[in-house]
Amino acid sequence: MREKLIEQQLIKSVKDIGGIALKIVSPGFDGMPDRLILLPNRKVAFVEVKAPGKTLRPLQEKRKRQLEALGFLVFCLDHIDQIGGILHEIQAS
Repeated sequence: MREKLIEQQLIKSVKDIGGIALKIVSPGFDGMPDRLILLPNRKVAFVEVKAPGKTLRPLQEKRKRQLEALGFLVFCLDHIDQIGGILHEIQAS
């Protein structure tokens, strides 16, 4: 399955539960996750979408650590089957 299809399913799943999955573009600050997930009740998280089996690049790992140090949830999504668990974890935070 391609990364684009996984990302499209993430967007649909977030919308289905009343949220928004914003595409992040951060000129001058590379390595940010692909999507900012905003869910009802002020639930916020970042998601980097990858093709199946792919992992975060070193700069993406650094950004993940930076965001987590600020108290944000950050996920790496590489399979459609992970979407439900990620959204559940965000809602439960």
